[in-house]
Amino acid sequence: MTLDLIKIRRDLHQIPEIGLDEYKTQAYLLARIAEISAGKDFVSQRTWRTGILVFLQGSSPEKTVGWRTDIDGLPVQEDTGLDFASKHKGRMHACGHDIHMTTALGLLDALVQVQPKHNVLFLFQPAEENFAGGKLMYDEDAFGDWKPDEFYGLHVRPDLKVGDIATNTSTLFAGTCETLVTFKGTGGHAAFPHEANDALVAAAHFVTQVQTIVSRNVDPIEGAVVTFGSMHAGTTNNVIAEEAKLHGTIRTLTQEMNLLTQKRLKEIAQGVAAAFNLKVEVELIQGGYLPVENDPELAKDLMRFFDQKTEANLIDILPAMTGEDFGYLLHKIPGAMFWLGIDSAAPLHSPKMNPKEEVLAFAVNTISKFLFYRAHVQ
Repeated sequence: MTLDLIKIRRDLHQIPEIGLDEYKTQAYLLARIAEISAGKDFVSQRTWRTGILVFLQGSSPEKTVGWRTDIDGLPVQEDTGLDFASKHKGRMHACGHDIHMTTALGLLDALVQVQPKHNVLFLFQPAEENFAGGKLMYDEDAFGDWKPDEFYGLHVRPDLKVGDIATNTSTLFAGTCETLVTFKGTGGHAAFPHEANDALVAAAHFVTQVQTIVSRNVDPIEGAVVTFGSMHAGTTNNVIAEEAKLHGTIRTLTQEMNLLTQKRLKEIAQGVAAAFNLKVEVELIQGGYLPVENDPELAKDLMRFFDQKTEANLIDILPAMTGEDFGYLLHKIPGAMFWLGIDSAAPLHSPKMNPKEEVLAFAVNTISKFLFYRAHVQ
Protein backbone atom coordinates (compact mmCIF):
# COMPACT_ATOMS: atom_id res chain seq x y z
CA MET A 1 0.00 0.00 0.00
CA THR A 2 1.02 3.61 -0.47
CA LEU A 3 0.64 5.77 2.62
CA ASP A 4 -0.75 9.29 2.32
CA LEU A 5 1.75 10.84 4.70
CA ILE A 6 0.26 14.32 4.51
CA LYS A 7 -3.23 13.05 5.39
CA ILE A 8 -1.91 10.93 8.25
CA ARG A 9 0.01 13.86 9.69
CA ARG A 10 -3.01 16.15 9.45
CA ASP A 11 -5.28 13.56 11.00
CA LEU A 12 -2.91 13.14 13.93
CA HIS A 13 -2.38 16.88 14.25
CA GLN A 14 -6.09 17.36 14.94
CA ILE A 15 -6.25 14.94 17.90
CA PRO A 16 -3.38 15.82 20.28
CA GLU A 17 -3.65 14.27 23.72
CA ILE A 18 -1.69 14.61 26.95
CA GLY A 19 0.57 11.77 28.05
CA LEU A 20 -1.10 8.50 29.12
CA ASP A 21 -4.43 9.80 27.80
CA GLU A 22 -3.59 9.25 24.11
CA TYR A 23 -6.55 6.94 23.49
CA LYS A 24 -7.72 8.44 20.18
CA THR A 25 -4.11 8.64 19.01
CA GLN A 26 -3.50 5.00 19.92
CA ALA A 27 -6.67 3.88 18.12
CA TYR A 28 -5.68 5.82 15.01
CA LEU A 29 -2.17 4.38 15.04
CA LEU A 30 -3.42 0.84 15.56
CA ALA A 31 -5.72 1.18 12.54
CA ARG A 32 -2.86 2.37 10.33
CA ILE A 33 -0.51 -0.33 11.67
CA ALA A 34 -3.13 -3.00 10.89
CA GLU A 35 -3.33 -1.76 7.30
CA ILE A 36 0.44 -1.68 6.93
CA SER A 37 1.04 -5.13 8.42
CA ALA A 38 -1.88 -6.94 6.76
CA GLY A 39 -0.66 -10.25 5.31
CA LYS A 40 2.78 -9.95 6.91
CA ASP A 41 3.08 -13.01 9.11
CA PHE A 42 6.44 -11.89 10.51
CA VAL A 43 4.84 -8.80 12.16
CA SER A 44 3.47 -8.91 15.71
CA GLN A 45 2.25 -6.18 18.03
CA ARG A 46 1.18 -5.53 21.57
CA THR A 47 0.10 -2.53 23.59
CA TRP A 48 1.19 -1.06 26.91
CA ARG A 49 -1.28 1.45 28.33
CA THR A 50 -1.53 3.94 25.45
CA GLY A 51 1.74 2.82 23.88
CA ILE A 52 2.23 0.38 21.01
CA LEU A 53 5.07 -2.02 20.21
CA VAL A 54 5.35 -3.49 16.70
CA PHE A 55 7.85 -6.32 16.21
CA LEU A 56 9.26 -7.53 12.89
CA GLN A 57 10.68 -11.03 13.29
CA GLY A 58 13.94 -11.36 11.40
CA SER A 59 14.65 -14.26 9.04
CA SER A 60 17.96 -15.08 10.76
CA PRO A 61 18.25 -12.56 13.58
CA GLU A 62 21.41 -11.80 15.48
CA LYS A 63 20.08 -8.64 17.12
CA THR A 64 17.03 -6.37 17.44
CA VAL A 65 17.11 -2.87 15.96
CA GLY A 66 14.75 -0.39 17.63
CA TRP A 67 13.07 2.77 16.36
CA ARG A 68 11.25 4.96 18.86
CA THR A 69 8.68 7.70 18.33
CA ASP A 70 6.74 9.71 20.92
CA ILE A 71 2.98 10.20 20.53
CA ASP A 72 1.74 12.78 23.07
CA GLY A 73 0.83 16.44 22.65
CA LEU A 74 1.18 19.53 24.83
CA PRO A 75 -1.24 21.67 26.88
CA VAL A 76 -0.97 24.51 24.35
CA GLN A 77 -3.82 26.36 22.61
CA GLU A 78 -3.03 26.24 18.89
CA ASP A 79 -2.74 29.53 17.01
CA THR A 80 -1.65 28.49 13.52
CA GLY A 81 -4.86 29.19 11.62
CA LEU A 82 -4.47 25.90 9.76
CA ASP A 83 -7.50 24.17 8.26
CA PHE A 84 -6.44 21.03 10.13
CA ALA A 85 -5.72 22.71 13.45
CA SER A 86 -6.24 20.86 16.73
CA LYS A 87 -9.83 19.92 17.53
CA HIS A 88 -8.93 19.48 21.19
CA LYS A 89 -9.15 22.79 23.02
CA GLY A 90 -5.99 23.64 24.90
CA ARG A 91 -4.06 20.78 23.27
CA MET A 92 -1.60 20.93 20.40
CA HIS A 93 1.18 18.97 18.75
CA ALA A 94 3.45 21.93 19.35
CA CYS A 95 6.54 19.74 19.69
CA GLY A 96 6.17 17.97 16.35
CA HIS A 97 5.16 14.55 17.62
CA ASP A 98 2.62 14.34 14.80
CA ILE A 99 5.57 14.51 12.39
CA HIS A 100 7.39 11.89 14.50
CA MET A 101 4.45 9.46 14.39
CA THR A 102 3.80 9.90 10.68
CA THR A 103 7.47 9.30 9.93
CA ALA A 104 7.43 6.15 12.08
CA LEU A 105 4.41 4.79 10.21
CA GLY A 106 6.17 5.50 6.93
CA LEU A 107 9.29 3.73 8.14
CA LEU A 108 7.26 0.74 9.30
CA ASP A 109 5.61 0.56 5.89
CA ALA A 110 9.01 0.62 4.19
CA LEU A 111 10.54 -2.03 6.45
CA VAL A 112 7.71 -4.58 6.15
CA GLN A 113 8.02 -4.83 2.37
CA VAL A 114 10.77 -7.43 2.82
CA GLN A 115 11.25 -9.51 5.93
CA PRO A 116 14.41 -8.18 7.59
CA LYS A 117 17.38 -10.35 8.45
CA HIS A 118 17.49 -8.99 12.00
CA ASN A 119 14.54 -8.23 14.27
CA VAL A 120 13.14 -4.70 14.20
CA LEU A 121 11.05 -3.07 16.93
CA PHE A 122 8.94 0.04 16.41
CA LEU A 123 8.01 1.73 19.67
CA PHE A 124 5.16 4.26 19.72
CA GLN A 125 5.81 5.70 23.17
CA PRO A 126 3.34 7.76 25.21
CA ALA A 127 3.95 10.49 27.79
CA GLU A 128 7.28 11.89 26.64
CA GLU A 129 6.32 15.40 27.74
CA ASN A 130 5.04 14.74 31.24
CA PHE A 131 5.59 11.29 32.78
CA ALA A 132 8.78 10.04 31.07
CA GLY A 133 6.92 7.24 29.30
CA GLY A 134 10.16 5.66 28.12
CA LYS A 135 11.25 5.08 31.70
CA LEU A 136 7.81 3.78 32.67
CA MET A 137 7.85 1.27 29.82
CA TYR A 138 11.39 0.11 30.53
CA ASP A 139 10.88 -0.18 34.28
CA GLU A 140 7.61 -2.11 33.81
CA ASP A 141 9.31 -4.48 31.33
CA ALA A 142 7.01 -3.53 28.46
CA PHE A 143 9.69 -4.68 26.00
CA GLY A 144 10.02 -8.20 27.36
CA ASP A 145 11.88 -10.38 24.85
CA TRP A 146 11.51 -7.63 22.23
CA LYS A 147 14.03 -5.33 23.93
CA PRO A 148 16.30 -3.77 21.28
CA ASP A 149 20.05 -4.18 21.18
CA GLU A 150 20.37 -0.75 19.58
CA PHE A 151 17.85 2.10 19.63
CA TYR A 152 17.33 5.10 17.33
CA GLY A 153 15.03 8.10 17.29
CA LEU A 154 14.65 11.65 16.04
CA HIS A 155 13.30 15.01 17.08
CA VAL A 156 12.20 17.77 14.76
CA ARG A 157 14.06 21.08 14.88
CA PRO A 158 12.41 24.26 13.54
CA ASP A 159 15.56 26.28 12.85
CA LEU A 160 17.03 23.62 10.53
CA LYS A 161 15.95 23.28 6.90
CA VAL A 162 14.13 20.34 5.35
CA GLY A 163 16.93 18.01 4.25
CA ASP A 164 19.08 18.75 7.31
CA ILE A 165 19.92 15.96 9.75
CA ALA A 166 22.01 17.00 12.75
CA THR A 167 23.59 14.99 15.55
CA ASN A 168 26.93 14.21 17.20
CA THR A 169 28.82 11.33 18.74
CA SER A 170 28.35 12.38 22.36
CA THR A 171 25.63 14.31 24.21
CA LEU A 172 22.81 15.69 22.06
CA PHE A 173 20.27 16.89 24.69
CA ALA A 174 20.61 17.92 28.31
CA GLY A 175 19.33 16.04 31.30
CA THR A 176 16.61 17.93 33.14
CA CYS A 177 15.28 18.01 36.69
CA GLU A 178 12.02 19.61 37.77
CA THR A 179 12.39 21.62 41.00
CA LEU A 180 9.66 22.60 43.45
CA VAL A 181 10.65 24.73 46.45
CA THR A 182 8.21 25.90 49.12
CA PHE A 183 9.19 28.36 51.87
CA LYS A 184 6.85 28.42 54.89
CA GLY A 185 6.91 31.31 57.34
CA THR A 186 4.36 33.22 59.38
CA GLY A 187 1.86 35.60 57.81
CA GLY A 188 0.87 38.95 59.24
CA HIS A 189 -0.01 42.59 58.70
CA ALA A 190 2.29 44.61 56.45
CA ALA A 191 2.51 47.28 59.16
CA PHE A 192 3.97 44.83 61.70
CA PRO A 193 6.68 42.87 59.85
CA HIS A 194 8.50 42.11 63.12
CA GLU A 195 5.56 39.97 64.19
CA ALA A 196 5.61 37.88 61.02
CA ASN A 197 8.14 35.85 59.08
CA ASP A 198 8.04 36.76 55.38
CA ALA A 199 8.24 33.75 53.06
CA LEU A 200 8.21 35.99 49.96
CA VAL A 201 11.41 37.81 50.96
CA ALA A 202 13.14 34.50 51.68
CA ALA A 203 12.06 33.13 48.30
CA ALA A 204 13.33 36.25 46.54
CA HIS A 205 16.75 35.85 48.19
CA PHE A 206 16.80 32.19 47.22
CA VAL A 207 16.11 32.93 43.54
CA THR A 208 19.06 35.33 43.38
CA GLN A 209 21.41 33.16 45.44
CA VAL A 210 20.71 29.99 43.44
CA GLN A 211 22.19 31.67 40.35
CA THR A 212 25.62 31.30 41.95
CA ILE A 213 25.45 27.55 41.31
CA VAL A 214 26.07 28.15 37.61
CA SER A 215 28.57 30.96 38.12
CA ARG A 216 30.55 29.42 40.97
CA ASN A 217 29.97 25.64 41.14
CA VAL A 218 29.68 24.56 37.51
CA ASP A 219 32.71 24.10 35.29
CA PRO A 220 32.39 26.94 32.71
CA ILE A 221 33.41 24.52 29.97
CA GLU A 222 30.54 22.22 30.86
CA GLY A 223 27.65 24.61 31.46
CA ALA A 224 24.31 24.29 33.23
CA VAL A 225 20.98 26.09 33.50
CA VAL A 226 19.00 26.79 36.67
CA THR A 227 15.73 28.58 35.91
CA PHE A 228 12.72 29.34 38.08
CA GLY A 229 9.84 30.24 35.81
CA SER A 230 7.10 30.46 38.44
CA MET A 231 6.82 32.01 41.91
CA HIS A 232 3.56 32.36 43.81
CA ALA A 233 3.32 34.10 47.18
CA GLY A 234 0.83 36.17 49.11
CA THR A 235 -2.71 37.31 48.48
CA THR A 236 -2.66 41.12 48.50
CA ASN A 237 -0.45 44.17 48.98
CA ASN A 238 -0.75 44.66 52.75
CA VAL A 239 -0.49 41.07 53.97
CA ILE A 240 2.89 39.44 54.60
CA ALA A 241 3.08 36.14 52.76
CA GLU A 242 3.07 33.02 54.89
CA GLU A 243 4.08 30.77 52.02
CA ALA A 244 6.03 31.11 48.78
CA LYS A 245 6.13 28.42 46.11
CA LEU A 246 8.70 28.26 43.31
CA HIS A 247 8.71 25.98 40.29
CA GLY A 248 11.77 25.63 38.09
CA THR A 249 14.12 23.44 36.11
CA ILE A 250 17.75 22.28 36.11
CA ARG A 251 19.42 21.39 32.81
CA THR A 252 22.91 19.95 32.45
CA LEU A 253 24.86 18.02 29.84
CA THR A 254 26.07 15.28 32.20
CA GLN A 255 24.27 13.38 34.91
CA GLU A 256 27.14 14.06 37.33
CA MET A 257 26.65 17.81 36.92
CA ASN A 258 22.90 17.43 37.30
CA LEU A 259 23.32 15.69 40.62
CA LEU A 260 25.79 18.33 41.79
CA THR A 261 23.41 21.12 40.81
CA GLN A 262 20.55 19.39 42.61
CA LYS A 263 22.71 19.06 45.74
CA ARG A 264 23.76 22.72 45.74
CA LEU A 265 20.21 23.95 45.09
CA LYS A 266 18.95 22.02 48.09
CA GLU A 267 21.79 23.27 50.29
CA ILE A 268 21.13 26.90 49.33
CA ALA A 269 17.40 26.52 49.99
CA GLN A 270 18.11 25.08 53.43
CA GLY A 271 20.63 27.85 54.13
CA VAL A 272 18.20 30.59 53.18
CA ALA A 273 15.51 28.97 55.32
CA ALA A 274 17.86 28.87 58.29
CA ALA A 275 18.93 32.49 57.76
CA PHE A 276 15.30 33.70 57.69
CA ASN A 277 14.16 31.31 60.44
CA LEU A 278 11.48 29.56 58.44
CA LYS A 279 10.88 26.11 56.96
CA VAL A 280 11.53 24.91 53.44
CA GLU A 281 10.50 21.88 51.40
CA VAL A 282 12.50 20.94 48.30
CA GLU A 283 11.27 18.42 45.76
CA LEU A 284 13.59 17.36 42.93
CA ILE A 285 12.03 15.28 40.16
CA GLN A 286 14.30 13.96 37.41
CA GLY A 287 12.68 10.65 36.63
CA GLY A 288 13.55 9.57 33.11
CA TYR A 289 14.84 12.86 31.76
CA LEU A 290 18.53 11.93 31.72
CA PRO A 291 21.00 13.43 29.23
CA VAL A 292 20.56 12.07 25.70
CA GLU A 293 23.98 10.50 25.24
CA ASN A 294 24.62 8.95 21.84
CA ASP A 295 26.68 5.79 21.68
CA PRO A 296 29.89 7.02 19.96
CA GLU A 297 30.29 4.09 17.58
CA LEU A 298 26.63 3.76 16.62
CA ALA A 299 26.32 7.52 16.16
CA LYS A 300 29.47 7.56 14.05
CA ASP A 301 28.03 4.83 11.83
CA LEU A 302 24.70 6.67 11.54
CA MET A 303 26.42 9.93 10.61
CA ARG A 304 28.64 8.22 8.05
CA PHE A 305 25.63 6.55 6.45
CA PHE A 306 23.56 9.71 6.18
CA ASP A 307 26.54 11.63 4.86
CA GLN A 308 27.71 9.09 2.28
CA LYS A 309 24.62 7.05 1.34
CA THR A 310 21.78 9.60 1.30
CA GLU A 311 20.96 13.09 0.07
CA ALA A 312 20.74 14.44 3.62
CA ASN A 313 22.73 17.50 4.60
CA LEU A 314 24.48 16.09 7.66
CA ILE A 315 25.43 18.56 10.41
CA ASP A 316 27.74 17.72 13.30
CA ILE A 317 25.95 19.80 15.92
CA LEU A 318 26.65 20.99 19.45
CA PRO A 319 24.47 19.80 22.36
CA ALA A 320 21.24 21.63 23.19
CA MET A 321 19.71 22.27 26.61
CA THR A 322 16.38 20.76 25.58
CA GLY A 323 15.30 17.63 27.45
CA GLU A 324 14.01 14.27 26.17
CA ASP A 325 13.06 11.07 27.97
CA PHE A 326 14.76 9.04 25.23
CA GLY A 327 17.82 9.81 27.33
CA TYR A 328 16.67 7.21 29.85
CA LEU A 329 16.38 4.52 27.20
CA LEU A 330 19.81 5.41 25.81
CA HIS A 331 21.25 4.96 29.31
CA LYS A 332 19.90 1.41 29.23
CA ILE A 333 20.31 0.54 25.54
CA PRO A 334 23.04 1.91 23.20
CA GLY A 335 21.80 3.99 20.32
CA ALA A 336 21.59 7.44 18.81
CA MET A 337 19.20 10.33 18.34
CA PHE A 338 19.29 13.12 15.77
CA TRP A 339 17.58 16.36 14.84
CA LEU A 340 15.39 16.51 11.72
CA GLY A 341 15.03 19.94 10.11
CA ILE A 342 11.45 21.16 9.56
CA ASP A 343 12.02 24.85 8.70
CA SER A 344 9.36 26.43 10.95
CA ALA A 345 9.46 30.15 11.73
CA ALA A 346 7.97 29.44 15.17
CA PRO A 347 9.96 27.39 17.71
CA LEU A 348 9.15 24.16 19.52
CA HIS A 349 6.27 24.45 22.02
CA SER A 350 5.01 27.62 20.32
CA PRO A 351 1.26 27.84 19.54
CA LYS A 352 2.33 28.86 16.03
CA MET A 353 4.79 26.01 15.39
CA ASN A 354 4.18 24.80 11.82
CA PRO A 355 6.56 22.28 10.18
CA LYS A 356 7.01 22.11 6.43
CA GLU A 357 5.22 18.92 5.41
CA GLU A 358 7.66 18.05 2.63
CA VAL A 359 9.89 16.82 5.45
CA LEU A 360 7.74 13.67 5.67
CA ALA A 361 8.70 12.21 2.30
CA PHE A 362 12.34 13.17 2.86
CA ALA A 363 12.42 11.63 6.35
CA VAL A 364 10.80 8.34 5.34
CA ASN A 365 12.94 7.94 2.24
CA THR A 366 16.20 8.82 4.00
CA ILE A 367 15.79 7.12 7.37
CA SER A 368 14.31 3.92 5.90
CA LYS A 369 17.57 3.40 4.02
CA PHE A 370 19.49 3.59 7.26
CA LEU A 371 17.14 1.23 9.12
CA PHE A 372 17.20 -1.22 6.20
CA TYR A 373 21.01 -1.17 6.37
CA ARG A 374 21.03 -1.82 10.12
CA ALA A 375 18.34 -4.52 9.82
CA HIS A 376 19.77 -6.39 6.83
CA VAL A 377 23.48 -5.75 6.52
CA GLN A 378 25.18 -4.44 9.63
